[in-house]
Amino acid sequence: MADARLDGLFDDTQGNAVLAWALTIALVALAINHGFADSYRWFAFTAFAVAIVLLPVVAFRDPLVMPPWELLVLVLLPVVDATVLGESALTSIAVYVAVAAVALVVTVEIDQFTAVRMNHAFAVALVVLTTLAVAGAWNVAQWLADVTFGTEYILNGRSQDAANRTLMIDFGYAAVAGLFAGVLFGRYFGSYGDEVVETPRDTSPDEEPDPVPTLIRDQLNVPDGIVVRFSRGMQAALAILLVYGVVSRDLTTVSNAAIALAITFLPALLERDAKLPLEPGLVFWLTAAVFLHVLGSAGMYALVGQWDSMTHTVSASIVAAGGYAVVRAIDLHTDEIYVPPAMLFAFILVFVLAFGVVWELMEFGIDWSAQRLGLEAVLAQHGLDDTISDLVYDTVGAVVAAVWGSFYLTDLSERIAGRLAAS
Repeated sequence: MADARLDGLFDDTQGNAVLAWALTIALVALAINHGFADSYRWFAFTAFAVAIVLLPVVAFRDPLVMPPWELLVLVLLPVVDATVLGESALTSIAVYVAVAAVALVVTVEIDQFTAVRMNHAFAVALVVLTTLAVAGAWNVAQWLADVTFGTEYILNGRSQDAANRTLMIDFGYAAVAGLFAGVLFGRYFGSYGDEVVETPRDTSPDEEPDPVPTLIRDQLNVPDGIVVRFSRGMQAALAILLVYGVVSRDLTTVSNAAIALAITFLPALLERDAKLPLEPGLVFWLTAAVFLHVLGSAGMYALVGQWDSMTHTVSASIVAAGGYAVVRAIDLHTDEIYVPPAMLFAFILVFVLAFGVVWELMEFGIDWSAQRLGLEAVLAQHGLDDTISDLVYDTVGAVVAAVWGSFYLTDLSERIAGRLAAS
């Protein structure tokens, strides 16, 4: 019998089990068919879905503990579509509906079979983020297959720009599917998370040992005065770039410099209004990210081939650091949520990949709108390879933040938790 936390998602009734098993057998048959037809990406997708569906059966050794058959219909839809209709327009829409359905199941299975503990709102957010993150990872994997094995899963005979537009449409489908899954989770499975079920755990996040040797930490401890002077120097350079943009009437430079300069004052506002002081190193980290981007827009993107990759890595590390600090703070603030360090690493990757997909959609929207209005785009995309490379380096930045955040962001997480407790 499933745990009480699975009420509303896993149904142990015989009627549901019969329908769910019939749909699962159909998925297995279609997976085999895709394997024989050399449709390896659909074989991998279907096999992964079957493994996720059967995990509760294996864990509880009970063939009646199956996900709702309605979710399995959503998973089955794109697989049938790919088998019968091939690479049709429906495939792009339906595959992300299936991903969202799998994300619903995965979210609760994480809560059930690991030390992770989630309340209802956190679970809904995770469903949406997971759907977006899988969309990014799925397309990165196809692009890597195209580059490595000469396949054409993404290009498919199209130009870089045409393939990139198609990718943006796919990301739009993923965003809609993720939101749909979140709404479905909130309404259809509303009973989930209403009661907090205590899960035994050995340590809390703030009690975990620091995984980074003291020697490395000592080497990273640059005097605060030097760090502050570097940050002030970059702020001054941004102000000069802003003045230059105004004088030369360069809208792109003005926009980027003004936004970046405003962001650098965010830590001071947090300290003044939210009583949340940030270490000089974190302020430097944030200032460097926006400064490097503005330099890129001012000409370094064109002069240095890897400048865009560097800025995306640094920016993604900032996003990951923010997600890391907030999740840890919520963890410390409430007993309803617990994310052990080992799982937090995966959560950060999901968060940053999802944010990267949203960023690419926003970038595409700004670029497309500027072209239609005859304006110079403040943010622009440069083809499929540029978009996929951005997502790859977003992941690199997420790994950097997840690895180092456990010792560098702990104090910030505790201060945020303190502010939450005081509010």
